[in-house]
Amino acid sequence: MTTQSAVPTGNAYDKYASANPIERRLMSGFMARFDVSLPSRAPARILEVGVGEGEIAARVRQRYPDAAIAGIDLPDPTLADHWQTRDLPGAFADVAALPFRDATFDLVLAIEVLEHVPRPEAALREIARVASGDVVVSVPWEPLWRVANMARGKYWSALGNTPGHVQHWSRRRFVALVGGALDVTGVSNPPPWTMVAARVRA
Repeated sequence: MTTQSAVPTGNAYDKYASANPIERRLMSGFMARFDVSLPSRAPARILEVGVGEGEIAARVRQRYPDAAIAGIDLPDPTLADHWQTRDLPGAFADVAALPFRDATFDLVLAIEVLEHVPRPEAALREIARVASGDVVVSVPWEPLWRVANMARGKYWSALGNTPGHVQHWSRRRFVALVGGALDVTGVSNPPPWTMVAARVRA
């Protein structure tokens, strides 16, 4: 496991629990597209990288109740408390150096993670390495993400960039990035995100 102190961890804003009606509508659209991006065949083993508080993992558990689900994130005792509350097996690890054997997981998720990662190509290679089948990834859709932040009066001094976001992709550039490590099977744009479904190459 590598040292994490220099890796930006982003902000602590909980978009999943927002009471703002516009944000709730956006999140509803995001979740609807996420549900469609998941494989129809139930996976037996699932990994979420950047599991955060476990909101996505909890949703996936409802979809696939018989699957074994694990999560990793950067060291944060508060996150570990959330994992315990949700009975979610979690560990502290670097997405660019995952502590799992090749082809361990039938489904790997990286939801709102890669924009925080200094080496996204390395992270995607690791995701592809530990996956045996399906992968779903999402990132903010630029420049719409920054425009949306500024429209709600946030991060003006950073031109709308969310703290901790060190990568910025248009739809085309992100799809190309994912396609460098995996076979892309589906792309959707629930505003203001880009979501890509993919599979490990045979």
